[in-house]
Amino acid sequence: MKPMSHRGGLDRRSLLTAGLGLGGLALLGGRAQARVRLAGPFGRGAEERAGRVLVLVQLTGGNDGLSTVVPHGDDAYGRARTATRIAANEVLRIDDYRGLHPALKGLKRHYDAGRLAIIEGCGYPEPIRSHFRSYEVWHTANAKGRASGQGWVGRLADAAFGVEETPELVVHVGGTAPYSVYSLSHPPVIFNTPQSYRWIGPETEDLAAYRQAAEADSLRLEDERRKRSKKKQTGSEAAIERLRGVLADANESSARIRRAAVAYTPRAEYPADELGESLRIVASLVDARIGTRVVSVELGGFDSHDNQRAQHDGRMRVLDGALSAFLDDLQGRSVADDVLVVVFSEFGRRVQENGSRGTDHGTAGPMLVLGNRVKGGLHGKHPSLTELDRGDLVHTTDFRGVYAAAIERWFGADSARVLGGRFAPIRVV
Repeated sequence: MKPMSHRGGLDRRSLLTAGLGLGGLALLGGRAQARVRLAGPFGRGAEERAGRVLVLVQLTGGNDGLSTVVPHGDDAYGRARTATRIAANEVLRIDDYRGLHPALKGLKRHYDAGRLAIIEGCGYPEPIRSHFRSYEVWHTANAKGRASGQGWVGRLADAAFGVEETPELVVHVGGTAPYSVYSLSHPPVIFNTPQSYRWIGPETEDLAAYRQAAEADSLRLEDERRKRSKKKQTGSEAAIERLRGVLADANESSARIRRAAVAYTPRAEYPADELGESLRIVASLVDARIGTRVVSVELGGFDSHDNQRAQHDGRMRVLDGALSAFLDDLQGRSVADDVLVVVFSEFGRRVQENGSRGTDHGTAGPMLVLGNRVKGGLHGKHPSLTELDRGDLVHTTDFRGVYAAAIERWFGADSARVLGGRFAPIRVV
């Protein structure tokens, strides 16, 4: 996978143990990033690095919104769905029209507690039914996709955090980072596990030894930098100096993340699956307050063209187990009020089933927003199941309104600067 930044210079990824395509990303852009010596339990004081956090959960493959927030009271739903239909006596009832998928028991509990907002009918004008092209629209918040430039999270980092050089500002936990985190000035850290994100150096898992090694390396590099600053550097010396800066940054960032993950004791039991482990890591980073402000994770397996019911039921169980554990884990912690979770998919599925007991690529679908400060309940309008566009739902909410809420009402930044236009924030926070 290519580096996320196209700027010249040396990148952290080439200097880290990548494992299966893994590694941290942060480019120099001609100079070493500023570094702060390790201080306190996780490298920097909590007050300096504290702040609100946005967690993005992508349901990859096109989640069937009609099997997630089920319109059980709509006769058109019963006529369009047979093999995938969820009966009225199965749903976790919200009202006489809709209910949650029966596997979402944990999320229903959080909905009842006011910590879950459901935004119905999310999509965008002139929808695209190609996974990759629709990804680009959602990841850039722009119909032009990648041609529009940085990902929307990259632009958010510029607008909300300015010149902040915290290496762990934006993190993706997973094998391949989404385009949303592509940034010229705030490249993301990427890893599957904290153990896979480290500079080839200390192999010990002992926290004290690892911390001591990171501190010693940082002090040594700072001393060498001071000595070199006293004489004129040649081009090769300057390049070596930049390299040393990258190594020190990578060493310190890696150590902070590893220590946070190893030292963390969850207050809830996470499922033993990939999403459960990813969100447990996210909780450890948030609780450690090492400066992470946006985190991205992914759950795949939603492209259910055939035999959808069993597949989708399984995906809902995985989502519910991991996400409800994450929310339960945060309760009672000092960071509980500082976390906002946004769940989305690149498109929904068609209303009518196909001939293979599944559904094909569609358009609009629900987004979920979760957290202690969320204005829970239903937002937006459920799309009509009879007034369709070529068999697809017509979106009733522009998804960028949800992004605008996160940008403006969560981070206090200018959403027009990030989204390239003004979209009314959905009042979920």
